[in-house]
Amino acid sequence: MLQLTRPTHIDVGRLGRLSLAPGFYVYVGSAFGAGGLRARVERHWSGRGRPHWHVDYLRAVSRPVAVWYQVQQSSREHDWAAALARGRGLQPVPGFGCSDCRCGSHLYHAASAPSFDAFRRRLGRRKPGDGALQRL
Repeated sequence: MLQLTRPTHIDVGRLGRLSLAPGFYVYVGSAFGAGGLRARVERHWSGRGRPHWHVDYLRAVSRPVAVWYQVQQSSREHDWAAALARGRGLQPVPGFGCSDCRCGSHLYHAASAPSFDAFRRRLGRRKPGDGALQRL
């Protein structure tokens, strides 16, 4: 989860120029690559490295405020995006972070910080091999 404190315009790869309102942005993704979850969280938390993923462009103008994660055997980022789409007060940023899937977005905006407990309820039952939903 990232917080943006003022209206901002950013250029995001092929998505082009986006106008972003202040508030909280919840981004979902997976971390099965080199270094796993720790490396991905450290990269996004620190903001270091050249932009590679859509979220890197947002990270350059915002600050991280929370990490929600789940250790699992397979990717559930699409389930997470669907759970966010069902959340009250959450608006998708169309096309963001989902250029490799059929989801409408992997980034959701809210004026105030979304509830971890409400998200956990919307996500529903765990699948076999999934750890508990946690936060840092």
